[in-house]
Amino acid sequence: QVQLVESGGGSVQAGGSLRLSCAAFGYTHSYYSLAWFRQAPGKEREGVANIDPGGITDYLDSVKGRFTISRDNAKNTLYLQMNNLEPEDCAVYYCAADPRGRRFLIDGAFNYWGQGTKVTVSS
Repeated sequence: QVQLVESGGGSVQAGGSLRLSCAAFGYTHSYYSLAWFRQAPGKEREGVANIDPGGITDYLDSVKGRFTISRDNAKNTLYLQMNNLEPEDCAVYYCAADPRGRRFLIDGAFNYWGQGTKVTVSS
């Protein structure tokens, strides 16, 4: 059974940093595309960043240069380093896995989801 467990969320001031982690269980991590999504109150869920099995990454325009997605296949873990956080980054962040290894940053492409971790950024 595939399971994704996020951690690392919290509260920071604008300009601060957080590192999210997503531990994966129940599948061969290296074959999957992995992604981070987020959902702010009253808004639709949006793709933040994804990384395919080959390590190619894609980012939401508003986080380029501030966020970095990475994966450690040996540890079955996905990361999101978030620097220079802005109040607009406030949301619940979810990790997701696509067993087909594709480069689509849309939630319909992902079969497995974590429970989410909340990020709050104060101005």
